[in-house]
Amino acid sequence: MIEIIDSHFVTSAPNIRLAPENEFQNEVAFMARSNTGKSSLLNSLTQRKSLAKVSATPGKTRLINYFDVVFADRDENARLSAKFVDLPGFGYAKVAKSLKTDWEKNLTDFIAERKQIRIFVHLIDCRHPDLAIDRSVSEYLEDICTPDQTIVTIFTKIDKLNQKELSELKKRFPEALMVSNSKRKGIDTIVKYFYQLLKGDDVCT
Repeated sequence: MIEIIDSHFVTSAPNIRLAPENEFQNEVAFMARSNTGKSSLLNSLTQRKSLAKVSATPGKTRLINYFDVVFADRDENARLSAKFVDLPGFGYAKVAKSLKTDWEKNLTDFIAERKQIRIFVHLIDCRHPDLAIDRSVSEYLEDICTPDQTIVTIFTKIDKLNQKELSELKKRFPEALMVSNSKRKGIDTIVKYFYQLLKGDDVCT
């Protein structure tokens, strides 16, 4: 059994220049449209109710938040340290235009230039799998991702779909992971998958 046994907030940074130093490529960067369930997923993965704050106002968080996490493989009696990076939600328009431009530039610069990122996690609301903004993010990640980095697509809120809809989504996106924070479906699979990628194992979804 693999689980996250420890996690805590480290710091916040507005851009890559002020991001914490890290000599390892062990960062897992989470990105999503606002109100997709990113903070809830972080809390579910770490088994913490309020590690990441769930804002009542979508798009409110504009800082890059860092968390130290420790994975434990109970079967192998092994541990692995990593960092979860909570990126600001993208595509939310209710901020001043100049601020939005600077904010999004800092975000894209960080994603492209932060070589410590090992895993890019793109969260998509399962009820809206075809939004142009998510397609743009996917294309951007494919463009900047290096051979030693991995893109993981996760569809959230799958409890909102019926079985037929869920089956169709899985057929369309066979490489993606599926999760429901409220039902805790898919959480253990994601933790194990992240652990294997960070460890450098050959894995498949």
